[in-house]
Amino acid sequence: MKNTTLKLRGMSCASCAKNIEDAILSVPGVTACNVNFGVEQAIVEYDPRSTNLQTIQAAVDAAGYSSSPLEEQNFMVGEDDEETRYRQQTSRDLQQKVTVGGMISTVLVVGSLPMMTGLDLPFIPPWLHNPWLQLILTTPVQFWCGYSFYINAGKAFKRHTATMDTLIALGTSAAYFYSLFATLFPGFFLDQGLMADVYYETAAVVITLILLGRWFENRAKSQTSEAIRKLIGLQAKTARLIRHGQEIDVPIEQVEIGDVVLVRPGEKIPVDGEVIHGTSTVDEAMVTGESVPVKKQPGDEVIGATLNKTGSFQFQATRVGKDTVLAQIVLLVQQAQGSKAPIQRLADQVTGWFVPAVIAIAILTFIIWYDIMGNITLALTTTVGVLIIACPCALGLATPTSVMVGTGKGAEHGILIKGAESLELAHQIQTIVLDKTGTITQGKPTVTDFLTVDGTANSNEIHLIQLAASLERNSEHPLAEAVVRYAQTQEVTLADVQDFEAVAGSGVQGIVSNHFVQIGTQRWMEELNIHTQSLQQDKEKLEYLGKTAVWLAVNGEIKGLMGIADAIKPASPQAVKALQKLGLEVVMLTGDNRRTAESIAREVGIKRVLAEVRPEQKAATVQAIQAEGKIVAMVGDGINDAPALAQADVGIAIGTGTDVAIAASDITLISGDLQGIVTAIQLSRATIRNIRQNLFFAFIYNVAGIPIAAGILFPIFGWLLNPIIAGAAMAFSSVSVVSNALRLRHFQPKTMA
Repeated sequence: MKNTTLKLRGMSCASCAKNIEDAILSVPGVTACNVNFGVEQAIVEYDPRSTNLQTIQAAVDAAGYSSSPLEEQNFMVGEDDEETRYRQQTSRDLQQKVTVGGMISTVLVVGSLPMMTGLDLPFIPPWLHNPWLQLILTTPVQFWCGYSFYINAGKAFKRHTATMDTLIALGTSAAYFYSLFATLFPGFFLDQGLMADVYYETAAVVITLILLGRWFENRAKSQTSEAIRKLIGLQAKTARLIRHGQEIDVPIEQVEIGDVVLVRPGEKIPVDGEVIHGTSTVDEAMVTGESVPVKKQPGDEVIGATLNKTGSFQFQATRVGKDTVLAQIVLLVQQAQGSKAPIQRLADQVTGWFVPAVIAIAILTFIIWYDIMGNITLALTTTVGVLIIACPCALGLATPTSVMVGTGKGAEHGILIKGAESLELAHQIQTIVLDKTGTITQGKPTVTDFLTVDGTANSNEIHLIQLAASLERNSEHPLAEAVVRYAQTQEVTLADVQDFEAVAGSGVQGIVSNHFVQIGTQRWMEELNIHTQSLQQDKEKLEYLGKTAVWLAVNGEIKGLMGIADAIKPASPQAVKALQKLGLEVVMLTGDNRRTAESIAREVGIKRVLAEVRPEQKAATVQAIQAEGKIVAMVGDGINDAPALAQADVGIAIGTGTDVAIAASDITLISGDLQGIVTAIQLSRATIRNIRQNLFFAFIYNVAGIPIAAGILFPIFGWLLNPIIAGAAMAFSSVSVVSNALRLRHFQPKTMA
């Protein structure tokens, strides 16, 4: 299966999204499709053996819309991307039509005041409400300003569907052509004892108000993409390369992997790479959300778009173009903003049958009022009002606009949320499971004690360090790295290893200098029938101090014991306390022995500890907590955390960890700071609260608006039947929803002191 994201053009309401979705799903080979009206994107999953992207795009074209693959758009800084140009052009067109329609509508409304109020207004010249003059003024508004409504309604008619444009075209056309008939044949009404009233101003004002609403909506929507533009704007435009001993400035897109880049104080780092010469501090806040500058020295990684602060250094480019961290962040945010939250399903179901139902209600309204009152004018007014006010756009915008702003705001704080479903589910989390190493702790353990059965001061100690470090050099485990670093501090020369084997969750073994060496947990040693009594008291002391005890066996006999401590991240205790204040249960999950685990847990304030859990058992452990009826989030950074991250309801990866863990997660904390979990949950709760507000107002608007427009309150508020009021209400319903979503831009994480 293959996934692709299409940027859509030509949608005017949520019903259009449903039409496109149906058109794409009708293509053989398409297995899933999610069309998001708010961001005008379609996420399509299809079998490349059965269909291709061109066939899918052809189906969109046949449905009366246009599309382009999102991946083909260029988002490099300094280039005006297609989306920006399209929005600017749309905004200009709407502004022109609103201006023309507004001026003409003002004249028409003033000229119609005597008819609308039933008063003799001598300050309004009689010729101003002449039907022929109003016909001349209204026609360009109806057919130039309202051109798109007719075109889109026509496309929908050809597909045997109906959209919001259908309702607007029907409503305004009813007012316009009724007035035209009254202008051409006034005697028809006079013969029946009726006034030949015209409603040109209704058609013109309604079209103008709807276009005004779409103009505001277009401007507001552009603000929801502000986070993307901010991220793109972080990127440097040029890079200073060192080639053949010369310094040259080149555009950033010309940087290649392996190039040596020079960065001076105050400059942005152009691409991702590894420092090879010099030291400095780098402000990574714009990407990771971490406010404290990070020291960089040879061997350290640097991220493109971050700001060099104090020193000058050279680095070798390792990732360029679309492979940089920034580019991946932008892509992930775009995909998340185009995804659909489960809470939106009800709105999608409503909009699917909404327009046909409204047309039926409008026809029924006309029949009832004409039959009850015998007044075709009143029947027409209520019918036009129903058609105009019943806009499902607010329902279609309620969720995606909030998701767009929420995921963008998350990126600003160094939190990558992969989809709307993850964002929604995060607010329901009840239990947070934290892996210890690299999550609660720094993930850079250090050997603090090296004990031997013969005591610490003996000539055999260096030999044992050599055996241990030589073996551990072949392992990628953080504890193994600590042993190797310890050997380096002792200036020990490492030997070659034969038959190396890593036993998951237990330890490592191999042949070093003709000795069979095994390093691992006490449980593993006991499984191997290797006795540990000689250093048992030392082991208990180490564990009491919160250190991990690692056994060293040579040729089947215990020879040494290493105490390894992993410093707790400074922010961990505060983050744990904040999570608990949010009402969440915090659990620590680790492969360490219980005594060491409980010591770390006490230090950070965690009460529930799951210790001595092997890597292959982590997913099952998470599943067991879920079986308690809890919605679980798992936080980890290692390869062995990936299954547990995937098993959890919400997987949260520490961004400083492995690519596998990040790929398996739903949320990634780029900075690796646990405080990001608190921010993610607070952001999720704020976003869902915002979505519920939007949906509430959108549903209330439609539930209350249609009966009022149909005339249910006519005996009390007859003036509410004016279609102009319906047009104004409809136009600004969508704007109010988008504006409410934009309030999320001011989100700031609360300090849980």
